[in-house]
Amino acid sequence: MLNLTPDVIILILVVIMALSFDFINGFHDTANAIATSVSTRALSPRTAIILASLFNLIGALTYTGVAKTIGGKIADPFKLENGLVIVLAALTSAILWNLITWWFGIPSSSSHALIGGVAGAVVGAAGLGSINMEGFVSIVQALIVSPIIAFVVGFIIIKIISFLVANMAYHRTNRSFRWLQVLAASWQSFSHGANDAQKTMGIIAFALASGGFLASENGDLPIPLWVKLSAALAMALGTSFGGWRIIKTMGGKIMKIKPISGFSADLSSALIITIFTHFKLPVSTTHVITSSILGVGASQKFSAVKWGVAGRIIVTWIVTLPATALLAAASYVVYDVFL
Repeated sequence: MLNLTPDVIILILVVIMALSFDFINGFHDTANAIATSVSTRALSPRTAIILASLFNLIGALTYTGVAKTIGGKIADPFKLENGLVIVLAALTSAILWNLITWWFGIPSSSSHALIGGVAGAVVGAAGLGSINMEGFVSIVQALIVSPIIAFVVGFIIIKIISFLVANMAYHRTNRSFRWLQVLAASWQSFSHGANDAQKTMGIIAFALASGGFLASENGDLPIPLWVKLSAALAMALGTSFGGWRIIKTMGGKIMKIKPISGFSADLSSALIITIFTHFKLPVSTTHVITSSILGVGASQKFSAVKWGVAGRIIVTWIVTLPATALLAAASYVVYDVFL
């Protein structure tokens, strides 16, 4: 029978909050994978969400590299005291930020929110020296570089595809690219699950290790099967609920999306997310997908992109890391008093 010590109770609360974050991440980021397909009517909203849920689930069960990066590269969970409270504070910060930005329909980054929250809580609990600067900097670099690459790749891909179909009839290309969008959206949903769901797996493993419930395996942070399954299912369930406010922003407010441009954006972002996942690096799927859309739009006509909306999104990106770090540090102070 499980001995409900204070640490076990906090761990249970952490797991519940982590899976809640994953669920919120699912409906918060559903728009990332399906907004362009819904906007171009390649898929109905209901079909798009079912498709995204299925492939998010499959993607989440496929890899563990990003989970190990999140769980072991920002700070060493085996050396932290009060690690369970640190994770609790980080999750509190990330969930609050996700809900605030979801309510206002701003496609902010769940990844930035979680990583900022972990860093802020660790610093608040143990000081700046407890951060693994090399690992943390590599994560932040991936978060910064990936959307820039996505913008460039989106710009190039739409140029190449437009050249290849230049002599085809407009109605024929529309019909063909609507079908291709289904494939691209499926890949994009798979890559989203493969990268984003792993962040929750990593944070649960971090909590287990820091609380003494998980042992190191040859210096590596293992990811238990039950952690992988629960995180994958939570994200898939959240995805099934959709995120209509953000779909509206991603699917129409940034630029007017046609099937060819929607396919190009989906293909670009899925490719970039998959490559970074292969190298065990977390990326913001929101940043990558939005940047791909911006790159595609800018290549066709600079004025076609509603840069005011894009600018508001970018400001939110910049603010997220420090805001969630401060919120997490404050949350840690509160939890440390009462727990």
